[in-house]
Amino acid sequence: MTPGERAVVDMVRTLRSQGISVIDLGGGEPDFDTPSHIVDAAANALTEGFTHYTASPGLPELLDAIAEKLGKDNGVAVDPATELIVTPSAKHALFVSLMTILDPGDELLVPTPSWVSYGAMARLAGATPVPVPLARDNDFRLTREALEDERTEHTKAILVNTPNNPTGRSLSQTEAIDLAAFAIDHDLFIVTDEIYEKVLFEGAEHISMASIPGCADRTLTVNGFSKGYAMTGWRLGYVAGPGDVIGEALKVQQHTVGCAGSFVQRGAVAALTGRQDVIEQMTAEYATRRDLIVAGLNSLPGISCPSPEGALYVFPDIRGTGFTSSEDFAGQLLRGAGVAVTPGSAFGPGGEGHIRLSFAASRKALDEAVERMAGVLR
Repeated sequence: MTPGERAVVDMVRTLRSQGISVIDLGGGEPDFDTPSHIVDAAANALTEGFTHYTASPGLPELLDAIAEKLGKDNGVAVDPATELIVTPSAKHALFVSLMTILDPGDELLVPTPSWVSYGAMARLAGATPVPVPLARDNDFRLTREALEDERTEHTKAILVNTPNNPTGRSLSQTEAIDLAAFAIDHDLFIVTDEIYEKVLFEGAEHISMASIPGCADRTLTVNGFSKGYAMTGWRLGYVAGPGDVIGEALKVQQHTVGCAGSFVQRGAVAALTGRQDVIEQMTAEYATRRDLIVAGLNSLPGISCPSPEGALYVFPDIRGTGFTSSEDFAGQLLRGAGVAVTPGSAFGPGGEGHIRLSFAASRKALDEAVERMAGVLR
């Protein structure tokens, strides 16, 4: 958490303790309940006494289900016995991945704006995160030129998030091909965070880098169940990649958390093998909310808000409002309107001049948030 985010969280807590109404659009947690068939599977596992350790890589039936999903949905072929690890959260899958491939002195390229934890994880591994600023005037598109500008002899890997938090952009075929060529030419690892894969709108395509020719042997694919299946509190994710790298990553898992929760993994089996229409229903509602908040924000003076292709956020440009910084604007919204958002500066170079709002909230809350923001801007 950055100082800007921490200040917002602290202010929300203070205002609410004073009985002041606050609409919190600063987080990224689905507001839906976990689908009942997933809950039932985990509850049955508990009733059966399935509460002990599993093998560190995960339950065989879950590994098989993930491998089938990756092949069917993503065009990524993996051996569930040697090229997959189930982890307690996708966040831990990222941590395990970076601890495995990065050494002190290495550099990790991170296209920005980006999620705040990537850089912190790289530093925990003794490496240096290197931002790759993407141009807002180019719709935050990833280019070979931007990557080459930041590469040095110490560059070891690049981490991409698609769909992206905070911009909502989904990696295009052209971007994926350029990224693949860059990684191959310079013999780099690719770590791809695909946690928002299921939250896509209007036919936007999700591309897994491991499916691009030449990338399977250099790509670690990270995903999980939090966003698509509304399972944030379950803390379950996975990482897939080449067997030699996954074998080393397994050591990190074994000597940190050991394994993911047993009954939680049973729930994940139900998530992958059970009915998938629940995802479509949640995404359809997210699409409605996205359209609502985009239209509302674009009606406000000084704000320009593109429509995201995926994820749970909008990332409007606020430079026309007259505020000197995104932190100042976020602070004024919170103090003056009781609306909590995340300042764009929290997401690294390219984020300043923007704020991030989550539309994982009710339509009523989103409508009221826009009305309150209009009062501040007047």
